Amino acid sequence: MTGEQADIAPAAEQAGPRTSVAVLVGGVGGARFLQGVRELLPDADISAIVNVGDDVWMHGLRICPDLDTCMYTLGGGIDTERGWGRVGETWHAKEELAKYHAQPDWFGLGDRDIATHLVRSEMLRAGYPLSAVTEALCNRWQPGVKLLPASDDRCETHVVISEPENAGERRAIHFQEWWVRYRANVDTHGFVTIGADQATPAPGVTDIIERADAVLLAPSNPVVSIGAILAVPGIRGALRTTSAKVVGLSPVIDGKPLRGMADECLAVLGVETTAEAIGRHFGARSDTGILDGWLVHSTDTAEVPGVEVRSVPLLMTDPAATAEMAREALDIAGVKP
Repeated sequence: MTGEQADIAPAAEQAGPRTSVAVLVGGVGGARFLQGVRELLPDADISAIVNVGDDVWMHGLRICPDLDTCMYTLGGGIDTERGWGRVGETWHAKEELAKYHAQPDWFGLGDRDIATHLVRSEMLRAGYPLSAVTEALCNRWQPGVKLLPASDDRCETHVVISEPENAGERRAIHFQEWWVRYRANVDTHGFVTIGADQATPAPGVTDIIERADAVLLAPSNPVVSIGAILAVPGIRGALRTTSAKVVGLSPVIDGKPLRGMADECLAVLGVETTAEAIGRHFGARSDTGILDGWLVHSTDTAEVPGVEVRSVPLLMTDPAATAEMAREALDIAGVKP
């Protein structure tokens, strides 16, 4: 061993294992929260377990909105004004599809975004699982966070509605149609996770939860994002048995979601759009739920039996502010950045 190596070796031995954090995420809020976690913990092993309930086949392409939003956001390719889709997007393919009267005509695919869907669809048809496809796509974007689909299997959120033309009849439609086509403005009776009974967590998902130093629930939609992840058999069980503390962040402030449709989704379940009601909906691990800690905005209060609740600023104005949110969550979990 050289003198230089002798100086380096003790420091490496003292460094110890890297902090491991698992984050359950979905959509724009989840992607932005991951930016804060990454900024706070640049040297940690951060794994994002991402909702696949929104995934859908359209025009022969497999579209994974939440995975792509996380990938584009962390990789610097997101349209920051909309919060989703590619920056500098154009819509020529959408215009041409409309001229052919191709259905569905209510969902727009951007030209840049189509490239991602083409690569994903080709790999899926070749037999690669979604987790392997996601890893390959991330080779381009280098998100700095390990993105994992909650499941490689079909596990899609569908919505039971009354037929707009015949209110006496009910049918189930894909979540994307409910939100994009109908804007949730239709009589709605419930959510069904199609394929969940046959689904399993993607490789590594439960191990990551079980071995994590902390598990965080991003401020994502509690019903169709976090709830859809929990619908995958085995994930809720892993959250209940992990030695790490599970800490969630409220997706609503002063009774309103900052974006998205959490209020419409919660109303279908009969849950009030308040930080307290959502915390109680998730419940305490000391009972039959999944939470050890719950962060609510500084202007909100909540009492969730068996759960440590803190009121802190939860506005994700920039990655630095979001990093402070993550710091508070990790403090409850007993993890120091």
